Amino acid sequence: MKNLALLATTAAIAIAGPALADYPEKPVEFVVPFPPGDLEDILTRMIADEFQATYGVPAAVVNKPGGGGGPFPGAVAVANAPADGYTVGSFVLDIPLVGPHIGIPDLADDPFEPIGIFLTYPFILATSADAPYSTMEELASYAQDHNLIVGHFGAGATPTEITLATQDAYGFEWGGDAAFDALDCNTLASGDADVINTTLQLVLPCIDEITALAAVTEARIPTLPDVPTLGEEKPELNLGTWNGLFVHEDTPQDARDKIAEVAERVMASEEARVLAEQTGALIYWQNSEEAAAQIAKDGATLGAIAEMNAN
Repeated sequence: MKNLALLATTAAIAIAGPALADYPEKPVEFVVPFPPGDLEDILTRMIADEFQATYGVPAAVVNKPGGGGGPFPGAVAVANAPADGYTVGSFVLDIPLVGPHIGIPDLADDPFEPIGIFLTYPFILATSADAPYSTMEELASYAQDHNLIVGHFGAGATPTEITLATQDAYGFEWGGDAAFDALDCNTLASGDADVINTTLQLVLPCIDEITALAAVTEARIPTLPDVPTLGEEKPELNLGTWNGLFVHEDTPQDARDKIAEVAERVMASEEARVLAEQTGALIYWQNSEEAAAQIAKDGATLGAIAEMNAN
């Protein structure tokens, strides 16, 4: 009888397979599909540092830049990595919203699910302080008889699509548009563009020499409380540019929960609060369910904006 019991126990262990180790037990990579130094990179490094301190395993940011509107090599790398929580994407909204629709095979089936969203970039439409218009309505009126050049970061990027859609929403036409690698104080001072869509931190050095016409965010930027969002004036343009953490859809829940707990703690930290004050960024934490709802809403808005720009 003892032999029979031993055989039964051995068989049960064999069927169950080897015990799974607790996550995490090896290094974790956070993939940022942009060069180092911008807000998503800074905050993701803060998450990686806290993750390493919390769990005692190496955690690092890996930058894999390549195209604001595609081909997203960083996202492809996450899509092709094992779905085990050891490769985490820190993605701007273009990856889940645009990536599945631009002919990239590894992203075509929308392989990612959000862990959470933590950052809204403080994009603004700005002009020189001496421009003969200080609001979007005044700009639209002035543009009826003048050619205004708008500068942006490149065709296909969400902030660019929103900027071009202001023509339809406000009833005017840009005299032209141009993509720039840098959109800062020099862009306006040199006259290379009359209006630029850029992030607040890039024009902070000359903030007294520019006029912020509108915030390209869903909520007003705390450091520019008197500047309305485009969505306040034109609800069809109510869209911001955010960044969040994503994993492959097959990633275990335990791994997701541990990553989310660390990220939420970082976003509530004093260091994150100071960064928000310094840059005008909106730093917060939306959990996975809230993030999924945000993605669905923003997908519908971006689709409508794309139709406006196609006309």
